[in-house]
Amino acid sequence: MKTKNLAGSGDRDPVAVSRFIEGFASVLTEGGFPRMPARVFAALLATDSGRLTAAELAALLQASPAAISSAVAYLVPLTLVAREREPGSRRDLYRIHDDVWYESVVRREQVMLRWEASLGDGIAALGGGSPAGRRLAETLAFLRFVHGELPDLLRRWRERRDHARALDRRGPSGAPWAGDEEMVERASDERTPR
Repeated sequence: MKTKNLAGSGDRDPVAVSRFIEGFASVLTEGGFPRMPARVFAALLATDSGRLTAAELAALLQASPAAISSAVAYLVPLTLVAREREPGSRRDLYRIHDDVWYESVVRREQVMLRWEASLGDGIAALGGGSPAGRRLAETLAFLRFVHGELPDLLRRWRERRDHARALDRRGPSGAPWAGDEEMVERASDERTPR
């Protein structure tokens, strides 16, 4: 596979990039993500363009086209990946949004509203005074709290993101976000054997 998307300026070690893809996919898998969708998502995150064809993903991940197709079918409804057509081609191109986490949280807000409604029904059915009813009520209170905090949190994130993009500041670690150099340094220190 051509590595122009992954190699970028040529200063990246392809083995290190592959280790990142597999490592981040493992972290996602430990959090409940199916393995192949996690690998596809991590591979798209690791490309400069954020776009790869199914053939490029299959070659990069050493996976079958059917496995790539199933992984994308999982990721598209979650809005973590979008399917597009290459201009003048019949091949699908898979793209990750630059604001993938933001978009995911915004979409999750609608799901949370459905959870809240369903929990309300559960409390009514179980009775608010029963142990199960109290557990559901606390869950509902938590979800309402998070849902109420989301608009301000998302606004603050947009302000921080827009400010960083306007400055396009990059610290010694290459991290584009002001103040994140320390976080990147800590993460590197944690991986360094002592």
